[in-house]
Amino acid sequence: MPPVFATAFMVGFIEWACIEALRPFLGSHERTVGTHVDVSHVAATPVGMMVTADVELIAVEGRKLRFKVSCRDEGGPIGEGFHERAVIDHDKFMARVLTKSRQTGSLPQ
Repeated sequence: MPPVFATAFMVGFIEWACIEALRPFLGSHERTVGTHVDVSHVAATPVGMMVTADVELIAVEGRKLRFKVSCRDEGGPIGEGFHERAVIDHDKFMARVLTKSRQTGSLPQ
């Protein structure tokens, strides 16, 4: 890997930015999970350069949230696209994850 801000890190940064933008609006039992990512990564960012993510909630359909996203570094735009998240009840979600883990033997019984 060359010493640049990798695409996977940009996607993670976009997800984090969306999570933080939603935090004040969620109930104590609510969280969001990523469900879809459609972004381009068009320019390399050298290690150590500042990256900024801009996220805008553009649609709400029930529990489904759609964001327009873009990232830039100190030299200009590096990526843009869309990211979707779903609002979940944390306890119910984790109960389903635990059940699935036990069914597949991923976690001790």
